[in-house]
Formats: sequence, C-alpha cells, structure tokens
Amino acid sequence: MTPTATTALVLALTLAHHASLAAAAGPRVIIVGAGMSGISAGKRLSEAGITDLVILEATDHLGGRMRKHNFGGVSVEIGANWVEGVNGGKMNPIWPLVNSTLKLRNFRSDFDGLAENVYKETGGVYDRAYVQKRLDRANEVEEGGAKLSAKLRPSGQDDMSILAMQRLNNHLPNGPASPVDMILDYFKHDYEFAEPPRVTSLQNVVPLATFRDFGDDVYFVADKRGYEAVVHHLAGQYLEADKARNIVDPRLQLNKVVREISYSGSGVTVRTEDDKVYKADYVMVSTSVGVLQSDLIQFKPRLPAWKVLSIYQFDMAVYTKIFVKFPRKFWPEGKGREFFLYASSRRGYYGVWQELEAPYPDANVLLVTVTDEESRRIEQQSDNQTKAEIVEVLRSMFSGEDVPDATDILVPRWWSDRFYRGTFSNWPIGVNRYEYDQLRAPVGRVYFTGEHTSEHYNGYVHGAYLSGIDSADILIKCAHKRMCKYHIPGKFD
Repeated sequence: MTPTATTALVLALTLAHHASLAAAAGPRVIIVGAGMSGISAGKRLSEAGITDLVILEATDHLGGRMRKHNFGGVSVEIGANWVEGVNGGKMNPIWPLVNSTLKLRNFRSDFDGLAENVYKETGGVYDRAYVQKRLDRANEVEEGGAKLSAKLRPSGQDDMSILAMQRLNNHLPNGPASPVDMILDYFKHDYEFAEPPRVTSLQNVVPLATFRDFGDDVYFVADKRGYEAVVHHLAGQYLEADKARNIVDPRLQLNKVVREISYSGSGVTVRTEDDKVYKADYVMVSTSVGVLQSDLIQFKPRLPAWKVLSIYQFDMAVYTKIFVKFPRKFWPEGKGREFFLYASSRRGYYGVWQELEAPYPDANVLLVTVTDEESRRIEQQSDNQTKAEIVEVLRSMFSGEDVPDATDILVPRWWSDRFYRGTFSNWPIGVNRYEYDQLRAPVGRVYFTGEHTSEHYNGYVHGAYLSGIDSADILIKCAHKRMCKYHIPGKFD
C-alpha cells in the first residue's frame, strides 16, 4: 500500500471513529434554566441516552422558584411551599419524593376552623355562624359553576370568567359592602391562582384538575434542606454530585444569563451575558412565561407570530409570601387556628394569614400572603413601609392585645426579578388545548417547557415536573425517530 493510500485509510478510519462516537453520544442539547422543569427535562433526556447536555442557569443555585431562605433562624420557602393535591385517586408525583424518598418535614394544612377566624377591620372576629353561612353560599355557587363548566364546549369559545359565573348565580362577593364575602372569595380564588375571578377562566379551573386527580389535601414543606431538595435529588440522578450531594457536574453551569438564542435548520447557538457562546443541535427553554414575555432573551430569527401570540395569551401572576417575626406571640394558635383572615374593605389587603407554630416552634413568625396588584405595590416600597402596614393591620385585628413591633420581615420580589417576572402562570378566559399546544410547541430546534406548558397542572410544582418530561419526550421523538413535526389540532376540532 502506498503512503498516500495508507494516509487516506487512516483518515477514513479516524473519521469513521469520530462519526461512531458522535452517533453513540447522541445529539447535544442546551437546557436554559435549572428549575424543576429544566432539571426534569434533563433527567428524561438522559434516560433516553441523550447525555451530551449543557444546563445554563442564570442564578447561583438550582431550583428556580423553589427557593429556601434563612429567616429568623429557620429555613422558610419564599417560592413554592406546598405539595398540593394529596390523598386522592391518583398519586401526585411530587408527594413520594417529599414524603418517602427525601422525608422532608411536612405538615398537612388545616383549613377546618376558617369560619371562626375571620377578623373585622375594627377588631375581633365575625360571628362563626354568619361566616359559615356565607362560606356555604360560596361553596354552593362553586358547585353550580362546576356543573356549568362541564357543559361548555372544549374549544373554550363558551368560556367565561369565574366572576361572570358568580353573577349568573346571583352571587356578588366583591365590594366594600360585603367584606366577609370578599375575603372568602379572595381566599378561594386569588389565594390559589394569584389573580382575581374577573380574569380567571371558569372552564380551566372549575373543577381544578390538581385536586380532582390527586386529592384535596395540601402539605406545607418546612425542612432545613428546603423544598428545592426535590430538584437537587432529581438532578443527582444524572448529574455528578460530591459526597455532600452537591452537584459538581460541569454540564451544569451557574450564573450564565442567556441573552440570545439563534436557531437554524442545522443547529442552535446560545450566547450568554458574559459573552460565552454555546452550540448544540437543540435547545430546551425552561424559563417562566414571564421571562418569555420580557426582553431578556432575544431569538434570532424572531419567533413566528403564532408563537409570540401564544406566549402573550397567558398571564404571569404574582404571589407574595411575606414572613414577619415578632418578639412574642399574640395570636391564637392550636387546632383550627392555623389560618385566619382579615376582612378588609380593600380587596387583598393583607388578607390571608398563617401561624407557623407547628413547622417552626417558638420562632414567633407569621406568614401573610398578598397577590397581583398588592404584590406589585409592595415590591416597589421599602420593607420598613410594608412592616409598618402589617403591624397596623394586626393592631386593628387584635385590638384588645398588646401587639409589639415586628423585629424582622422578609419580602420576596419575584415580579421585579428579571429571571422570573412573577411566580406562576394563570390560564385566562377562553384559552384551551389549542393555545396550550401552541405555547408548548417547538419552533424548529427550539423547544419549550415549564409549568406554563402543563396542560392540566400549570402553576404547580407537579406541573413543572411533568412538563419537563412531556417536552423532553417531544425532543426525543425528533432526535431519535426523526418525528419532528408537532401537530396542533385546530381550536374548534
């Protein structure tokens, strides 16, 4: 054999070797975001043999909107806090991870005594029998709404707001003339969806799939490892970890803010804020829908009109859990006392309270939740101003008590954070499977996941987990089986 022929043979064998290695390794995939959905998608891809991954996370930690924070000597959750939907016909996929695998401390939330714990603006509680009567009426209206919802066409063309349904049932809960009705309405709707009934879809939330499928119980996670330990556990199934179970795999890169995603028929290029460039065959975008609605990430070419319209069909709601610490307790506690309500004439003004003695004994910490416009207002003012408002409300509620000044406060600012722009999505009126399919659908080699792409469980941790699996399966079909066409049935099909 001549030297030239020998060289050619060696080159051919080398190229064949590289080709076989590339085929064995499979496609390269970039995942944008290391929250629940991004980590879940990576796990599913790895299980399918797609292990050439790069996970680019904008912050310095895993978990996304599952985030612990040390406050007053205890570990609290500033984002997701509950396993919602337990003890029903199906198993919530998050529950065995929390309760059995990781054995995170958790406590069943007890709403049974709510009727006894509705406070007046002028102090003291409303009569229990009166509150129970109003609560029964609200439940009766909701049952009527479920029957109406079942009759609506799947296309969403008959959908209406929860508020409209209430009006059809001659229920007028919103207004200063009925502060008890208003706070009960807020508790049943805003406290769950972070937006008021006037913008929330009847068809998509009555009945709510999470509770229908998984059960009515909810469990409050309060563990020093944080609820985010679930995400760390899933990541540890396919990413290298040290003896302390910290992820040390170089495929996970923190503090990498993605600013540009370029895509073509041959691959994708991702640029980060520190001018790093990453190339791959596919990219999976797991940011919140709030981020997609912002200018943080530029797509080149621009996303098609149908995709942009689908992104803006959905709402990014804001749900703010404010933790307040006091030098001593002055509020009731014990069975039936976990939750109490403030019936203000101003909707959503520091309305839903939770005492935390069971999860955090002797910590003297209260949790008050605000949403939507109040969340945005509070994010823009100082913590001292918020603390003063809260103490003023508590002194009105417990007018016969000596309410001390708060010693500390923790106010999360999810809406102001450019990496989140809110807390979770809410499906608005008229949106159905068609818009959901569009929101989840890939654009060329750009794939999308996140709780907002969960058909039935948007806004929940289990929705984020399941959406990661679903979106990964779509990518796997394309990468492994060349089944890359994503069919979207017509809205009225």
